[in-house]
Amino acid sequence: MSTTIVHLLALAYGIPFIIIGIEHFREPQKFVDIVPPYLPFPLFLVYLTGLMEITGGLGIIYPETRIIAGRFMALFLLAVYPANFYMWANDVPFNGTKLTMNGHLVRLFVQFLLIVAALCLSGDFQKLRNFKS
Repeated sequence: MSTTIVHLLALAYGIPFIIIGIEHFREPQKFVDIVPPYLPFPLFLVYLTGLMEITGGLGIIYPETRIIAGRFMALFLLAVYPANFYMWANDVPFNGTKLTMNGHLVRLFVQFLLIVAALCLSGDFQKLRNFKS
């Protein structure tokens, strides 16, 4: 794949994370509401995850930091999935909207695709493919 296409894909991947990360600071309560109650300091966790989304989004855009940022984003997406699962298992609305079963399944699939995309942008999937050959 050409370098230009990879840069454009990284930009398309990173910008939404930056925007969502900023939203964690602009409207934290809608994110606090989905933090599972067994986790302490929900507002702090919302700010922390917002900062991590901004950092990961910026990191994946720049070629110099893309490898580590892609790996970080894959781990980050795994780490925040408990909030998504909590929403699903307890029918918790996000920003006033409850997802249907299909909505939660789509969200799970998208989360998986985002993890795969992060690992592709980091180059790890290509390394694995070359290793198997």
